[in-house]
Amino acid sequence: MEFLSFSNPAGLVALPILGCFILFFIPGHRANLVRWISTTIAFLVLIISFYFFLSFDHSEGGRQFIYEYEWLSLIGPWEESQRAISMSVGIDGIAATMVLLTGIVMFTGTVVSWNINVNNKDFFILYFLLLSGVFGVFITYDLFFFFFFYELSVLPMYLLIGKWGSSSKFSSFERTKEYSAMKLTLVLVAGSVLIWIAIIAMFVQSGTGSFHIDEIQKVIPDKFSSEFQSAFFLMLMIGFGILAGLWPFHTWSPDGHVAAPTAVSMVHAGVLMKLGAFGIIRVGMTLLPEGAQVWMPLLIGLGAVNVIYGALSAMGQTDLKYVIGYSSVSHMGYVLMGLGTLSLVGLNGAVLQMFSHGVMTALFFAVAGMIYERTHTRDSLVLSGLAQKMGIIAVLFTLAGLTSLGLPGLSGFAAELLIFIGIFQSYEIWGIILGSLAVIGAAITAVYILRLLSKVFFGLADDTLPEYLDSTPREKFAASILVIFIVLVGLWPFPFVKIIESGVEPILLQIVGAG
Repeated sequence: MEFLSFSNPAGLVALPILGCFILFFIPGHRANLVRWISTTIAFLVLIISFYFFLSFDHSEGGRQFIYEYEWLSLIGPWEESQRAISMSVGIDGIAATMVLLTGIVMFTGTVVSWNINVNNKDFFILYFLLLSGVFGVFITYDLFFFFFFYELSVLPMYLLIGKWGSSSKFSSFERTKEYSAMKLTLVLVAGSVLIWIAIIAMFVQSGTGSFHIDEIQKVIPDKFSSEFQSAFFLMLMIGFGILAGLWPFHTWSPDGHVAAPTAVSMVHAGVLMKLGAFGIIRVGMTLLPEGAQVWMPLLIGLGAVNVIYGALSAMGQTDLKYVIGYSSVSHMGYVLMGLGTLSLVGLNGAVLQMFSHGVMTALFFAVAGMIYERTHTRDSLVLSGLAQKMGIIAVLFTLAGLTSLGLPGLSGFAAELLIFIGIFQSYEIWGIILGSLAVIGAAITAVYILRLLSKVFFGLADDTLPEYLDSTPREKFAASILVIFIVLVGLWPFPFVKIIESGVEPILLQIVGAG
């Protein structure tokens, strides 16, 4: 039962899996019992996530709450103590922030999923399995288990979208949920192939006989040549970048957002896309610092394309979910640009943007799901004047929209400000040009968000449409949790930044030392 200890991060993986086993033995027709058990498990995970975030000592920094579990001994010409694959877990400042984000999105997604009436037991089993993989990625320091949990966090998406998702009908064609699920899975698996090749190469080249990140770090100067680091960092940047929505490998993402059920869209945009950026930090920048110096200028350039392209694409959409999906591509561009600065301010902003975008886009998709459930459409050409009939929903969507466009006092502004400063400080004249593009992207975001709010919520109400029910107490409760963190980070970002900085600083020092 040590896995379920409050001080053991492995409990974040074990508890959702325990929930899967409990649900497995619940009769499928006991839908309400399934809902209550799932909500209880998700609430316990949320409490544990809070514990690790609040208990993390940023003044000490480094990796805390460390536990090691040997899993498999390897046969080879290595020292006895260095030839094991181990379940090595711990939490640094970056992981603490991401664990909190995952706990928040997991719980709120569970609450809004009470409206699932078809095979809801199977839905929650797959949902918890996916999230156990997400937690595993954030807390593990062994590359083998990192990749294992990375795959575990991706593959259940196929079934969740294919079974409980929805198809999108356009004037000339229909994009089915099965198509979107298959596209998402194939593209992400292609990225995983690149990641796995790079991990095996680093394992063999290091000569340590260990997949442990700390063990491989010790031999980087002696074993990893500049050419080796350059080649495999690019492979990792593309492999992880695919999940982060990196242009031009992003096309799976909006289709996946739109087809997924509400809670899965919340997890997809709120957490899963962050795994890609986290992988670049945890694996790429940590183990291949010279490669990071070589390729980060390309990453910041591609991130700028993400920002502008995603914003312009969102402006051209009429489906609410496609607007949010392309907006996510744009906002992940800010994250990638922040990583590309290789500066303390820029990386702090990138990780804070990961958190901010996670809670903001979870609120966006939750509200879009409420609208679709009541009107059976997400078409902004049809929807109009909803604020007169769904006032609370209108307020929630407006708050998410204002966060997206970077209104001061909300979380998006604090994160983007740090990123902008980091970009302008980097790469001299190119930093000014790319920083200007990032600011222009924020202006384009303001245009399509305000235009969408004006048309869908504050336009003339269609009297032919029936009276819609506003948000239920359950939906208000879930949304209020997300709103609290949007406002909290916007008004008081300092505690988050200090915790993030304690995880970012050692990585940057290693990169500077390598250079």
